[in-house]
Amino acid sequence: MRFVKLGKVRWTSHRDVARMWERALRRVSLPVAHTGGFTPRPKVSFGLALPTGHESLAEYLDVELDGDTPDVASLPARLTAALPAGIDVTAAVVADRGSSLQESVTSCSWEVEAVGAPVDEVEALVAEALAASSLVVTRERKGTAVTDDVRPAILAARVVGTPPCLADGYVDHDPGALVVAELGVHPRSLRPAEFLRALSPHLREGHVRRTHQWIERDGARWEPLPLGATDAPHAKVACA
Repeated sequence: MRFVKLGKVRWTSHRDVARMWERALRRVSLPVAHTGGFTPRPKVSFGLALPTGHESLAEYLDVELDGDTPDVASLPARLTAALPAGIDVTAAVVADRGSSLQESVTSCSWEVEAVGAPVDEVEALVAEALAASSLVVTRERKGTAVTDDVRPAILAARVVGTPPCLADGYVDHDPGALVVAELGVHPRSLRPAEFLRALSPHLREGHVRRTHQWIERDGARWEPLPLGATDAPHAKVACA
């Protein structure tokens, strides 16, 4: 299944979103398969974890069923009604996946706002970064500071202006340049905040939204579950 996470629910952690999904699956009486042992758990697998505070138009969930396959076409509406506002299911299919979502995804596309930063300044920083052979930054890994060259993880980036409006009126900062970037996830994901620090240590992220997760095989790039324009009620674009 593919779903969006938009608005105030973006402050919900990945763990809490998983609990929301478990409750929703029970409410719609899906025959979800469970693990064995003393504490059986539903066989549910999420894609790449979304950092708390970030929105997304492209989250994914695999659910293993134990029983007859339900009416898949009706699942998006049924599950959306059972989930909190801001989490809308936009597509569902029967899948025969050979590997996990986390292993399959190779990159993600993001909208990343640099708080208060002028467009021309960020355009120059993006151009400088793309022309660089390496971008060495220090970031934390399991509580330890590690120095990495993150340039290979910046697959594409461009400034698309500033967001004249953002959903729900929750913005509490000066608008800044909005960058659309594709960032790699292997061998380690490059987070949007780390991407901005690679451009300049003075840049700070504001609005952040994941728009795509990509799988690349045999030179072709595609989404785990392709989707055109969505009619999910909360799936509004960041800028009007």
